[in-house]
Amino acid sequence: MRDVVTHHQSARGEPRVALVTCDQLTDLDPDDRLVLAPLADRGIAVDPAVWDDPDVDWPAYDLVVLRSPWDYALRRDEFVAWAETVPQLVNPADVVRWNTDKRYLGELAAAGVPTVPTSWVEPGADWTPPAGPGEYVVKPAVSAGSQDTGRYDPADPEHRDLAIAHVRRLSAAGRVTMVQPYLDAVDTAGETALLFLAGPAGLAHSHAVRKGPMLDGPDLGVEGLYKPERISPRDATPEQLAVAERVLAAVPGGRHRLLYARVDLIPGPDGTPVLVELELTEPSLFLGYTDGAPGRLADAIVAHLARRAS
Repeated sequence: MRDVVTHHQSARGEPRVALVTCDQLTDLDPDDRLVLAPLADRGIAVDPAVWDDPDVDWPAYDLVVLRSPWDYALRRDEFVAWAETVPQLVNPADVVRWNTDKRYLGELAAAGVPTVPTSWVEPGADWTPPAGPGEYVVKPAVSAGSQDTGRYDPADPEHRDLAIAHVRRLSAAGRVTMVQPYLDAVDTAGETALLFLAGPAGLAHSHAVRKGPMLDGPDLGVEGLYKPERISPRDATPEQLAVAERVLAAVPGGRHRLLYARVDLIPGPDGTPVLVELELTEPSLFLGYTDGAPGRLADAIVAHLARRAS
């Protein structure tokens, strides 16, 4: 068991930060470890901490940063309840509650944000697969790492049966299902993840990456916490940045409270960017894909520590 940090240790003047993870990644995801040296250079002591470890003294930390608690999806209520006990949490608990249920996409669409059209199937409700044209995606409203997510072809009778079984499986578990058209532009253009980190003037664009297509057929399960991704650096276009700014402007409570944000976009049928997901809880930040990103995250953490101390 990791040594429990005490208020006495924190009071020595050296700020202490917890990077929140899960028990499958007790030493953090490799990408998150890139911020450890920059934080040490800035005089910040850091501990990886498992979110559901009862021995962690959360109030002892000056800041608690959500990073890789990727096992929360089947225990969301427990995870949100835990988040609400950590007042120094970033991103804040009310953001966690809102963002861990993808029904936020409906709120953003109602606010005028261009999003992937989405329909919702409540547990126990009847559902008929789309007749086409085009493939579609089935996934739970609460999920992480592309778990329980599948791509289906309406022209394939076997896919129709598998999609129905997929929705029934989620429904039997009491989970809301979301159904979206598969945007085939992802097969060529990929998905663009725009990363934003807190800076002197608030949340600012840091870098972007290209995520290759991941869904190649019906849901057959994922081994581990997440489905592997094909990532490469990418420069965001002015049009993508403009859509991302619209997304962030619609975050409840304001973007100024956020330590980080990731806005995932795919070209829609007419080529304009549409929102696939807004990641405010535990996104991979892809720090290793651009120079200076680990330092910018360390600076963002320092800025939040200073804000809380003032």
